[in-house]
Amino acid sequence: MGIHVIKMPDIGEGIAEVELVAWNVKVGDMIVEDQIMADVMTDKATIEIPSPVHGKVLALGGAAGQVMAVGSELIRIEVEGAGNVDANAPAAVTPSAPAPIAATPAPAAEKPAVVEAAPTAKPANTAKSSSAVSTPSAARADGEKPIASPALRRRAWDLGVELQYVPGTGAAGRITQEDLEAYVTRGPASTGGVASGYRELHEETAIPVIGLRRKIAQKMQDAKRRIPHFSYVEEVDVTELEALRVQLNTRWGKERGKLSLLPLLMRAVVLAVRDYPQINARYDDEAGVVTQHAAVHLGIAAQTPAGLMVPVVRHAEARDLWSNASELNRLAEAARIGKASREELSGSTITISSLGALGGIVSTPVINSPEVAIIGVNKMVERPMIRNGQVVARKMMNLSSSFDHRVVDGMDAAQFIQAIRGYLECPATLFIE
Repeated sequence: MGIHVIKMPDIGEGIAEVELVAWNVKVGDMIVEDQIMADVMTDKATIEIPSPVHGKVLALGGAAGQVMAVGSELIRIEVEGAGNVDANAPAAVTPSAPAPIAATPAPAAEKPAVVEAAPTAKPANTAKSSSAVSTPSAARADGEKPIASPALRRRAWDLGVELQYVPGTGAAGRITQEDLEAYVTRGPASTGGVASGYRELHEETAIPVIGLRRKIAQKMQDAKRRIPHFSYVEEVDVTELEALRVQLNTRWGKERGKLSLLPLLMRAVVLAVRDYPQINARYDDEAGVVTQHAAVHLGIAAQTPAGLMVPVVRHAEARDLWSNASELNRLAEAARIGKASREELSGSTITISSLGALGGIVSTPVINSPEVAIIGVNKMVERPMIRNGQVVARKMMNLSSSFDHRVVDGMDAAQFIQAIRGYLECPATLFIE
């Protein structure tokens, strides 16, 4: 028998270290070629690392949440044959608990993404050998993390299922798609406990902030620490805009696809930044340089099962309403299922953030650094308004926007939002070049 050491792979693009998000195997497990061993995360992507060999896991090189250097020992496996290292070489230390999460400055990355496989990783083999199958357990110990792929975790989130309670039949108790579907079909087992009601609850759950959630936390912290936010809220009468949207969908919806409010707002932003180019910009505060962009690469903040992502509609200035809508839908779906690429989640010059019907009355969106502005869209409501001395019902919506006050003056920010308001309240002007 020999020892085969697998090192942290080089993901490319000059990345020197990655975060170990989750182990899918443990010491003592028998694993097969192409079996997913671990999930790791770079500044922008979650990647599954498969095993290139069959064998028995001898040691793990890190704990979930630990940042590891590219080229460091990831896992040590006992294999048939000579292996690739001296059997007497010291083994990696298997951590007994996750490493503490340090409050380090956020990296210079722009936005995280989730992808299914490393650039050099081979497709995962869904077949399992009998030696790689473990006996499912009815429940897991407190703090024991269920093992499942990012795609399966997203599916469980969509179904409202807590994976902690789903027995896994895969290697090392890994939860498979079949396990999840079986659990959903039969429902959770009855515990026969006391019915919930008026009783004291004392349970506490400690959830390590790792993976994509940590990247989001670091980026938000960095943006608020470094950028002096200036917020500006304006009320917009979108009655005529909504009437136009309904007419366009009635006339062209079946042929070109339905339009939401966002493509119309995207068009208004494209027109407004022509007069206020200082808003469509990125600020390198270390170099002291503001770069204004003629191209409008619109970031659209989207909530996904994995967390907040910002897919980018590139060259929105060159797209009509339906082209923007189509590209927005494509990117949002790619982000939701974890298939968005790095290029699709980076390079925006200005961002729109919308929670739709949950948008509330007002918000204070956090700027997507290194941009200098973000436009927050609040929910649309019908309210009584006075027009020409008469009380009439109008559809109203607030725009809550934030600006980097280091490089954007308050007057310019207000005039920019007023320009957008003008386009939205007189929607015919959206089509005048």
